[in-house]
Amino acid sequence: MSTMLCNVSGIENNKDCKAQIKNALDMIEGVQKVSVEQLTGTVKVDYNEPATKNLIKNCIENNRFKIEYE
Repeated sequence: MSTMLCNVSGIENNKDCKAQIKNALDMIEGVQKVSVEQLTGTVKVDYNEPATKNLIKNCIENNRFKIEYE
């Protein structure tokens, strides 16, 4: 299992973002667990193939959030 941890801007003050990000990432085959920490602005994703870092990154950014760093 692989883990991706990234800082995502725009989630700190958005009460609906946690569910939005989790629901979107849960649609990717291979994603096992999603943790969204609004206070720190971090998203942690545990995943297996066929999920990839690029698929996860694109999913987050397609939901109008910006990844600051991975």
